[in-house]
Amino acid sequence: MHQPIHAPRGVTDPAATGRGNGSRPSPAGPAAPVGGSGQGPGRGSVPPWARPGPPSIPSSARPVREPTVTGPTGARVHLAARGAPPGRPHRPGDLPPTHRTLVGVALPGLVISTEHAQLNGLGLEGFYRAGRRLLSRCRLRVAGREPLPSSARTAGADRTCFVATLRTSSAPGPDPDVVIERTRHADGTERITLRSCASAPLRLPVEVALGTDLADLGAIAAGGAGPELPATVHDSGLRWSSAGGSVSVTATPPPAEALASAGLLRWEFVLPPGGSAGVELRVRADGAGPVRAVGRTAADPLASAYATGDDPVVPALLRTGVQDLRALLLRDPAHPADIHTAAGIPWRCGPVPAEALAAARMALPLGTRLAAGTLRVLARTQRLGPGPGAGMIPGPVRDAGPHLPPGCTGTEATLLFPVLLAEARRWGLGTPETQELLPVAERCLTWLRTTVGNGTYVPDPQPHGPIRCETQAHAHRAALLGAELLDDFDRPGGDWLRQWAQRLRTAFRRDFWIDDPAGGRPAAALTPDGGVVPHLGAAAAHLLDTGLLGGGTVAPGLLDPARTGRLARLLGSPAMDSGWGLRSLAATEAGYTPFGHRAGAVHVRDTAIAVAGLAAAGHDKEAGALLRGVLDAAGAFAHRLPDMYAGEQRADAGAPLPHPAACRPAATAAAAGVLLLTTLAGIRPDTPAGTVTLRPVRSAPLGQLALTGLRVAGKPFSVRVGRLGLAMVEEAADGLQLGV
Repeated sequence: MHQPIHAPRGVTDPAATGRGNGSRPSPAGPAAPVGGSGQGPGRGSVPPWARPGPPSIPSSARPVREPTVTGPTGARVHLAARGAPPGRPHRPGDLPPTHRTLVGVALPGLVISTEHAQLNGLGLEGFYRAGRRLLSRCRLRVAGREPLPSSARTAGADRTCFVATLRTSSAPGPDPDVVIERTRHADGTERITLRSCASAPLRLPVEVALGTDLADLGAIAAGGAGPELPATVHDSGLRWSSAGGSVSVTATPPPAEALASAGLLRWEFVLPPGGSAGVELRVRADGAGPVRAVGRTAADPLASAYATGDDPVVPALLRTGVQDLRALLLRDPAHPADIHTAAGIPWRCGPVPAEALAAARMALPLGTRLAAGTLRVLARTQRLGPGPGAGMIPGPVRDAGPHLPPGCTGTEATLLFPVLLAEARRWGLGTPETQELLPVAERCLTWLRTTVGNGTYVPDPQPHGPIRCETQAHAHRAALLGAELLDDFDRPGGDWLRQWAQRLRTAFRRDFWIDDPAGGRPAAALTPDGGVVPHLGAAAAHLLDTGLLGGGTVAPGLLDPARTGRLARLLGSPAMDSGWGLRSLAATEAGYTPFGHRAGAVHVRDTAIAVAGLAAAGHDKEAGALLRGVLDAAGAFAHRLPDMYAGEQRADAGAPLPHPAACRPAATAAAAGVLLLTTLAGIRPDTPAGTVTLRPVRSAPLGQLALTGLRVAGKPFSVRVGRLGLAMVEEAADGLQLGV
């Protein structure tokens, strides 16, 4: 029986400095594992993060985790390094709130607004392109007054619409004389339409005050944006210049007057009763053409899937998820044919390898082109040559909550690469594309073998770091799916991977399971001295994500059926199920806080993984409850789920609380909607074998459901699930047979 240890954070992960993405060095060689002989965790001095103590430590003792903003090109800007304006001391970690903003995305274009429609140059407001704010201020006045806001909404992933009213007459009564509609698009355009509600002609002077600082998103987020730049009159609008470039705003129709000193454009319209007039503003960086979002071109890699069913949330969730994924698509600058997703808006507008792979994997029912592009993009980042990091796909560190030090997402990405390639082949990725990427997957699997060495577990890149539960789950899945992939192409190494996976299962069930009177639970991690970190969190859901093998079968998991059932009950308990989704840390654990990034907040990706894993293991009750919760949360967020929200317990008349630093839209949250709905149909294709197997959730928690326009074997695929939990294929590629 291992001695539990509550382990707070305490030391900085060397991966944060670029030294810890490979296996940690030791006197026995660069790849010596923590486990040594494979008979359990190694013994030695206890690292600071694993020493017994309270669940949190003073902030002065914690490593400073400087927040970063990732631009569309992948450049990471350390916010704290940007400084703060005079009189406003900057505190690392403080970010402008985003949960009440309206975001339009068509990368590299982006527009961020507040509900009142006016852009005042405050916070993150403005039009952006490739991470630079092109316009920060756009204030409309009609007849000398600001319109009264009436409504604000998103109208698709790339645009927002606002309605306001205005009284211009002195006639008695509350009725407005003018309705003002504004449509703001991420491609840099804004259309302003004035509609008369008056019974007599209206003479309306209109003016728009414009301004910009041409600041980078990272500087804005750090509170370090500079003052507005002086304007000059240019063409039919205004122009601003700085050392970094120039931007102009042009208007149609041209303004009657342009005042550079005040940044004003002016018109005067005469509206007959019931008449209308309008202005279109176009924001462009000099030398840049119009924004052409990948999702609106022939290069769009995603199928236009649709859903119908008894639950009214279902169609909107899939439609919005596909729209958001399209809005987040990026081209590799050096290889424009290769497309992948940005992680999320506004903080991570560039690629994050582990999340790009995870989003592409969850989106496989929409086709394999996104997976292929993502794999090719990340293949170019793989570390080559000798050394313990050879074969790794680098990735940033990620907070792991109050009980563990930050983890290296490069390990997750390296283990996820062969998994995505293997599953993409099952869904229909062609043999030539698979063979092109196979050497990269082989190097990932060679890294796994080298890192394990003569031991059993995959160690942490951090010296004296923990042996993490979810890392072993990622590695076990990579080994089994990777072995099958190697076998299919007559490549060596599959036997070793399967044998090691068997040893890992045996050791994991012995070392990672904590027995208690309630039935036990998996440990979050093992410490170098042989203890366990016992807290329960959403990372345990990855134990249920075993991966898809040939013949429509799922791979075996690290847990046996009895322990899987116990984990299902834990994930479905009130401590983990908030009623809106799966908490990242159980509410009964020390250090829990509902807004904690990894200490209690709900992550949509983790919830979707839990739902899919529970359904595959036959635990329909727990899967259905988590599914229902996250779908209800989607309704509260207008079906555009953020990547996380607070883990407060659901109340009868409540709604999930937004997290002020969440990304929305986010690639993994958008793709999670696809996974949640396709899980209900239990679609398990094996394109090389010419079969597709259906394993629907028998309880049919959402009633009748139909999914059309999916892709299997590169062709349209449609399936219907009835209220009794029976599934029927309605459209499929010629020659595709229904598996047993």
